[in-house]
Amino acid sequence: MKIHITSIFVDDQEKAENFYCGILGFKLKNDVPLGEHRWLTVVSNEQPEGPELLLEPSDHPAVKPYKEALVADGIPAHSFQVDDLDAERRKLGERGVVFVQEPMDAGPVRVAVIDDTCGNLIQLIEMLGSGDA
Repeated sequence: MKIHITSIFVDDQEKAENFYCGILGFKLKNDVPLGEHRWLTVVSNEQPEGPELLLEPSDHPAVKPYKEALVADGIPAHSFQVDDLDAERRKLGERGVVFVQEPMDAGPVRVAVIDDTCGNLIQLIEMLGSGDA
């Protein structure tokens, strides 16, 4: 068994597509109209045949309080692995990405947290030493 698709709730699919593709550098995989929304998935350029991230509309009534609680408690909705967190910090900072937690060491990893502009916090993680996530 393997992960095929996972989702993140976003306030605005177009804004999310711009952020995840235009700013973070993911690649658009699927964009299928579904009434007022879209089946909108992105993949990592490093793993184009890997798991897809569904940019899921936040329309369900339970989503808003869920997302607000996660953000209020500083809990990231997802975690993305990077090779060099400090280089990623510089690159994303130049693109205007807001870091709500600057890079820091946390045992065998370095972590930072960004605001995805769509109602979520996203953790960036660099594995230290020889380990991979």
